[in-house]
Amino acid sequence: MRKRFETQMILGQVPIEDVKLPLKSRDELPPVLRTLQWIYTTPEISEQIFTVLEEKIQGKNKKTGRPGMDLWHVLVLGIVRLALDCDYDRIEYLVHYDKLMRQIMGLDSNFEGEFGKGFHQKTIQENICHIDEELIEKINTIVVIAGRNLFKKKTTEKINAKTDTYVLESNVHFPTDLNLLWDASRKCIQLMTRLCKRQQIVGWRKSKDWQKDLKIKMRICWQIQRSGGQNKAERVEKSVIDYTQKAHELNLKVKEGLVLLRQSGLGILELAEVIQIEYFQKMLIKHIDLIERRLIKGEVIPHEEKVFSLFEPYTHWINKGKSHPSVELGRKILLTTDQYDLILHHKVMAQSVDKNETLSEMDALFKLYGEHAFDSISFDKGFSCKEDREMLELFIPNVIMPKKGRLNLEDKDREGTKKFKLLRNKHSAIESNINMLEHHGLNRCPDKSFKGFKRYAGLGVLAYNCHKIGNKLFEKEKWKRLKKAA
Repeated sequence: MRKRFETQMILGQVPIEDVKLPLKSRDELPPVLRTLQWIYTTPEISEQIFTVLEEKIQGKNKKTGRPGMDLWHVLVLGIVRLALDCDYDRIEYLVHYDKLMRQIMGLDSNFEGEFGKGFHQKTIQENICHIDEELIEKINTIVVIAGRNLFKKKTTEKINAKTDTYVLESNVHFPTDLNLLWDASRKCIQLMTRLCKRQQIVGWRKSKDWQKDLKIKMRICWQIQRSGGQNKAERVEKSVIDYTQKAHELNLKVKEGLVLLRQSGLGILELAEVIQIEYFQKMLIKHIDLIERRLIKGEVIPHEEKVFSLFEPYTHWINKGKSHPSVELGRKILLTTDQYDLILHHKVMAQSVDKNETLSEMDALFKLYGEHAFDSISFDKGFSCKEDREMLELFIPNVIMPKKGRLNLEDKDREGTKKFKLLRNKHSAIESNINMLEHHGLNRCPDKSFKGFKRYAGLGVLAYNCHKIGNKLFEKEKWKRLKKAA
């Protein structure tokens, strides 16, 4: 059974609304804590957020089960982790020893006191994993709609939106057929050795020798490929045959081991490990085939047949035409910001073509903010599509979508207007928003699995918006103090 928040005060606890945060600090944490304080002390916002948290994390069983982390603690720790771009070990340290952090969480100021309460990093990690992309999107929408009211000068002011993409990298090494085959071989050996030892199946006593031999053969292939010299093609072919032959022998040995394992009577955990072994064996066979086709037969491997990581298979090979980095490994993130630099919506793209996402993104924005909430929307040339532009112009007065290539007279007239030039120049502000996201955690995702990747991206966007709103709240408080002093 989880609570929204522990309402019973204890000795040493300061009410969240009375926590005093430093206005002059340049650290990333105080603005985020100020936004969290604002969320908690604004009933309209906190009620909506706690409601969606309860629906997702607790479901129907609100009054049964063991006590878990409070919903407020889960939200605070998930946002702070991305705001500081830190790991769970540092979050554990902050929960225990950062006074302001503990006060915003509603804990007593001193962790080592009589009533001190803390959380292990594994507990924090497992609780944050209950949050998913859909839940984060709902919370982000609630926060942005309320946050825009702090920035708006008029209640009837419409949204001037900007849309662009950037790449959030996966936590993977640079892929080649040779090292991916080594990854598959290594994992097959390690998993088979561990499971056979537990099931008392012999045959894997020399597993370290297998690993060492395969790695040496992989490195020989790599060194011959990257160097020159006479008869290079023959030497490459000979080293590749030697490497793949050893991998074929390993594949046969893994097959025999799997047969023996299935006959030994496996439990649920062991069956899960067998599924893992089968996956890496499948990748082993696949990359033996790719290496033989590419380096021995001289075939060009189609892009759709390639795998860029065995551990994060959702990873895409993305080439955006930049000089540095020329290639990025991860997924594209589609972002839409408003005139106050708040991120209205984000999406982890399933493909790498920008122009195919225009209408689906606008459909999502219309559902969240309404069809008549937008005064303008701007894109770069990567989104250029005449049909999409004409469709959007039915709903939005100013659609800024520069055309690729040579302009005809109609395009010159459209793109030459004062309004078009003004909004097109303002579109570059989204690049600074992306840069800020990258410097606050969303440059490379350390979390595992595609679900973890999407959760990490969503929490990063939410933390970014909290940072922006917190700075605005501090700015208003400074003006109030100046007026009082005057």
